Amino acid sequence: MSIEAISDALVYQSGFGNQFETEAVKGALPHGRNSPQRHPLGLYTELLSGTAFTAPRANNRRTWLYRIRPSAMLKPFSRINNRHWVSGPFNEVEVPANRLRWSPLPQPTESTDFIDGIFTMAGNGSPESQTGVAIHIYSANTSMKDRYLMNADGDMFLVPQEGRLTLHTEMGKLTVGPLEIAVVPRGVRFRVELSDDFARGYLCENYGAAFVLPELGPIGSNGLANQRDFMTPVACYEDVKGPVSVVNKFMGNLWSSTQDHSPLDVVAWHGNYVPYKYDLRRFMAIGTVTYDHPDPSINTVLTSNSEVAGTANCDFAIFPPRWLVAEDTFRPPWFHRNVMSEMLCLVEGIYDAKAEGFLPGGISLHNALMPHGPDNASYEKGEAAELEPQRLRETMAVLFESRYVFKPTAQALALPSLQKNYDNVWSGFKGNFSAGQHA
Repeated sequence: MSIEAISDALVYQSGFGNQFETEAVKGALPHGRNSPQRHPLGLYTELLSGTAFTAPRANNRRTWLYRIRPSAMLKPFSRINNRHWVSGPFNEVEVPANRLRWSPLPQPTESTDFIDGIFTMAGNGSPESQTGVAIHIYSANTSMKDRYLMNADGDMFLVPQEGRLTLHTEMGKLTVGPLEIAVVPRGVRFRVELSDDFARGYLCENYGAAFVLPELGPIGSNGLANQRDFMTPVACYEDVKGPVSVVNKFMGNLWSSTQDHSPLDVVAWHGNYVPYKYDLRRFMAIGTVTYDHPDPSINTVLTSNSEVAGTANCDFAIFPPRWLVAEDTFRPPWFHRNVMSEMLCLVEGIYDAKAEGFLPGGISLHNALMPHGPDNASYEKGEAAELEPQRLRETMAVLFESRYVFKPTAQALALPSLQKNYDNVWSGFKGNFSAGQHA
């Protein structure tokens, strides 16, 4: 590859769902009209629509791109191996009526980039139905070189657990590492560059409605994730001679094409359909200052809505460092059966309902109405704790919760890292009740 010019800006604009405008070269962004008859710098005008044209104004997502060459300059696509990337309808095996937990997956031993390192754990819905999500773990030890990805099936929601990444997208660059998240919208082309020798994390592929900030209701106008803390890139283009390959994920399969230039040649853009990142440490956690537990929904960062109000296609919640101050209250998460299905991932530290076995890089699955809660050791510790103000430090668990059951893939159920004795963490609870104890 020969590089004629690469803009190297790494600056961000703040806000979530805002209308942005940015140019890497002065004069590249037209003013007064979206599509001039002749662009003053000879760029091509292209509209990227993330919603239907007639979606309500408040929900409409689109971005105007001003690029060196149109993205239509592609040769026909050919099917390539999906490897371990699985899409719906997730019916290859029966869904176990059991709670499941996996230890971290091992690092790849061969050269593996982001695309090849995606391993699907479970999912629901399908790209065809435009509902549901797939939950993956990505593991990579090499950067994507001369290779770009476009997912036509869904948004790519990244939660790094180990190693930093630079996402080179059509709209610019995003650097993201552990304790941060990043979202690349459906249809945006990008490549992933590693900053470290190895990178691993969680990936939610969202087939349904785009993630938005949850309503705050009685909380009021402030709290949880603040709109101003979400960051989007400024224009940053590549004028690179190929050949390069563009991988398109379409209807659950991977397809590859070649072209003679980088697809990241957008010199200017304006709109609100853009990649973004968020630092989880900026989340304003809320909890009780008297007694008892509020529902864990107070930890929701983003939500993908369904047609049923308040019942999410997917909620993304976190359990960050925070103070526990409740009086006369069992403070760890309580025993629980939830009509929603939950996939819990540990980014760092210890989850306060698990004494052992749940490690950073691991993942657990508790499907609809399966009872779960603290293991025996965590329960005894919580029951005997002195109820002074307690600071939970150096912990970060993240939760993907869905109205749809998560269906594990056959390859996930065959992993050696699947903990066969997970149910044993709830063994040994004694029956301490005595009807005449307080007579």
